[in-house]
Amino acid sequence: MVSGPSGASGASGPSGPGSPRPAAVVVGPPGAGKTTVGALLAERLGVPFHDVDAAVEAAEGRSISDIFVDDGEVAFRDLERAEVARALAEESGVVALGGGAVMDPLSEAALAGHTVVFLDVAIADASKRIGFDRSRPLLSVNPRGSWIAMMKARRPTYERVATVRVDTAGRAPDEIVEAVLAALEAAGA
Repeated sequence: MVSGPSGASGASGPSGPGSPRPAAVVVGPPGAGKTTVGALLAERLGVPFHDVDAAVEAAEGRSISDIFVDDGEVAFRDLERAEVARALAEESGVVALGGGAVMDPLSEAALAGHTVVFLDVAIADASKRIGFDRSRPLLSVNPRGSWIAMMKARRPTYERVATVRVDTAGRAPDEIVEAVLAALEAAGA
C-alpha cells in the first residue's frame, strides 16, 4: 500500500497484525454517495458493508435527526466517535463514516493507517442526491449555504485523511465504484 496524506498505509492496523481491519473506509460530505458507493464497493470486493450512521441509529433506536433534536449534536458526536472507533477496530469490510465524523480529532487520528477513500462531490450533484431535505440536521437552515460552508470547513480534513480522492461529479454509483477501484489500484492500496 502507498501512503496518503495521512500516512495511511500498511497491512497491520492500529490494533496490530492480524486484527480485523476495514478493506476501505469511505468519507465525504452529505450527498457524496458514501452509503450507496460503499455498499457497491463492498459487493465488488466480496466483503461486508458497515455504515456508521446506520449503526448509531440502530443502537439508539431512533434517527440521527431525532438524536440531534432530543440530545444535541455533542451527544450524537459522542455516539458517532464510539462507533467509528469500534468499526475501525472490529469491522473487516467497507466502512462508511458519517460526513462529519472525520472532524472529530480522535476519529481523524484513528483513521491513520487505514485505506481511506474521499468521495468528492460538488454542490450540484450533492443537491440532486440528497435534495437538502429536513433529515439532514446540519443542513436544515439555508441548505445550500450551509453545505458550501460545511464543505469549505471539512475539505482540508477529508483531503488530509484520504489515501485516494475520487471525484463523483456526473457519475453513476457503478462508475464511481470503478473509479474507486482504479484509484486504489493506482495508489497500491
